[in-house]
Amino acid sequence: MTAASDLPPPPPLADLAEARPVALFLDFDGTLVAIADGPDAIVVPDGLARALEASSERLAGRLALISGRALDDLAKHLGPLALAQAGSHGAHRVTATGEVLGDRPRPLDPAVVAALAEFAAATDGVLKETKEHGGALHYRGNPASEPQVIAFMEETARANDLAVKRGKCVVELVRPGADKGGAVAAFLAIAPFQGALPVFIGDDVTDEDGFKAATKAGGFGICVGDRGETAARYALPDPAAVHDWLQLELNG
Repeated sequence: MTAASDLPPPPPLADLAEARPVALFLDFDGTLVAIADGPDAIVVPDGLARALEASSERLAGRLALISGRALDDLAKHLGPLALAQAGSHGAHRVTATGEVLGDRPRPLDPAVVAALAEFAAATDGVLKETKEHGGALHYRGNPASEPQVIAFMEETARANDLAVKRGKCVVELVRPGADKGGAVAAFLAIAPFQGALPVFIGDDVTDEDGFKAATKAGGFGICVGDRGETAARYALPDPAAVHDWLQLELNG
């Protein structure tokens, strides 16, 4: 793998689409919107939802959002979207028409959710985020608590047969098998994604599964921001550069 800072920018999307049908798989936080102090503090660019739908139309429906957020949380920030989407780190997948693709993931046990809330309440600067199919602890308000947060989440995962997902100042518990690479593979197996060149764009460690799945299927990943080693082939500096590369027509 190569450090993101050493990667070149991707070829223009128009050039790729001219050579072969392209399928876009887009992370949300840190990719389409800037990272914020908390999950509800993000600022969604005006017109982003409409611009994504227009981009999907240009690609004949071959665009999917693949986020760590639950789908209901994405809808809270973007409104209802006529797009393929995968939430909860790719575990909950729906087509552009709203049809569920695969099994619907189970929520965490209430006792686990309560344990996360108790830990967050007792730890300065740690915020609990309850998701439809998981639970996360954010420690951006107290980065020094990282070892404590990770140890607690790993212990809780072992005791409850769960998996740990780590991101930028966040650790999350999910059911085993929830990853963005699985969502990419599931969409690529059906129309209109089938046979297209897959391109996954993301910024965090949980997006590495998406990069690898796109590469395995003959495409590539684009890493957003300056991170360490990555399976992506290309890099873009920030969400604004992603908007430009996607040719999104945003308001203002």
